[in-house]
Amino acid sequence: MLADTLPDMPFPRKLLLADEDVALDIHPHWVYFTESVLVLLLGIVLGIGALLLKTGNVKKGLGWVALVVIVAGVLWTIVRYLKWITTNFVVTSHRILHRHGVFAKAGVEIPIDRVMNVNFAQSVRERLIGAGNLLIESGGEDGQQTFTDIRKPQSVQKLILAESTRTMRAHVGQGGGTDVASQLEKMEAMMQRGTLTAEEFAAQKARLLGN
Repeated sequence: MLADTLPDMPFPRKLLLADEDVALDIHPHWVYFTESVLVLLLGIVLGIGALLLKTGNVKKGLGWVALVVIVAGVLWTIVRYLKWITTNFVVTSHRILHRHGVFAKAGVEIPIDRVMNVNFAQSVRERLIGAGNLLIESGGEDGQQTFTDIRKPQSVQKLILAESTRTMRAHVGQGGGTDVASQLEKMEAMMQRGTLTAEEFAAQKARLLGN
């Protein structure tokens, strides 16, 4: 795939916490380039059409149109590439990070222990090429965040839930990390997902409530 052959620019490690491990660091799926590449291909087709025509005003006019479209397609693809290579979707042992921007930077950060649910959505076309969107529900102020053009979204969903479950189990085992109400809410979500049994939930609930 296109994105797998392009130079990689990993998330800056200097932005990670001292005890933070990276579980996933990816750029958007190559479908991110679809529109700009289609414009470029259109320009090439128009150029070929102009070459096949006999001399005349139509040939000259079509040739100029093809040139403009090709230049626009190349410039658009370059801009998209710069955005692609500076966009990272990262899952660590502590956070989910989405960072983008060539010069000015912007991003979203979700503490992994605040993740309540992760859903993915794929159209038929996206399923065929291995792309899709992720909807992450968290206990933070933003509530829900949607991330588009994610590679293999179902695998990413499983990874996030696994990291979230591992972190929650560690917090519960240590008896800290979040307040009791938040821990109970998170454990209930884990039980509903099947990553925590009803017996484990009852035992941890009793321990948290001091029974």
